[in-house]
Amino acid sequence: MSTTSPPIAWVNSTYSSGQGQCVEWAPQHAAATGEVLVRDSKTPHAPYLTLTPASFAGLVVLAKGWRSA
Repeated sequence: MSTTSPPIAWVNSTYSSGQGQCVEWAPQHAAATGEVLVRDSKTPHAPYLTLTPASFAGLVVLAKGWRSA
């Protein structure tokens, strides 16, 4: 039996417009584990955040408010 985890499938923010400066998250991982992984797309090999779904929702609200300011 293998104990290696499958690679994480990262998805770009819909607001990135292909500019490469955005936040990425791993929706398949979130659905499977309940942990929402978030990282900076500019540094894909750097550490990432592990958030609860409620914390991730708060981050999205914060980002939307900052973007419209």
